Amino acid sequence: MRAFLPVLLIPALASCATLVPTRSGEVSEVVTADLARADGSWAGVATISRRRDGVFLSLSAEAPVEGTYGMHLHAVGKCQAPDFTSAGPHWNPDMKQHGRDNPMGAHHGDLPNVTAGADRKITLEYKLPDFVISGPTGLLDADGGALVIHEKADDYKTDPSGNSGKRIICGVFKSGNRS
Repeated sequence: MRAFLPVLLIPALASCATLVPTRSGEVSEVVTADLARADGSWAGVATISRRRDGVFLSLSAEAPVEGTYGMHLHAVGKCQAPDFTSAGPHWNPDMKQHGRDNPMGAHHGDLPNVTAGADRKITLEYKLPDFVISGPTGLLDADGGALVIHEKADDYKTDPSGNSGKRIICGVFKSGNRS
């Protein structure tokens, strides 16, 4: 039994780790979200990580077709099909208007558009400005948060959603998803 104990503990400990040592010895916080389409099929993975030089969103996903898509962080950690409206509004702790091109500045839920080529693959590494992962004003507050990909490109100005259309892909970031 003792020989099997380490094998049994490794998955249990990995699922609740929140801090990951980096090569430089500093500590980073990492959370992930598995992305799904409305039919429940897998669509990709998103990771938010705190590093020495900031907080970054990494995305590896597969779009339904070639094209450009709007993407936002949403305030509620729920992704109930078929429309993902359960994810609530954009995550906006500072109560700003929508739009990366808004003269008053973008809110924290505003993200860049992503483009899928003929292979439908989407990849992104994006630095999230002035971003807090967890805590009372963080994305991972009591009800978590979500990443939503919309059917059309965000126009970066129309309030509240950038005229980006229906929510077609969704993934939940929650405290329990830290790795």
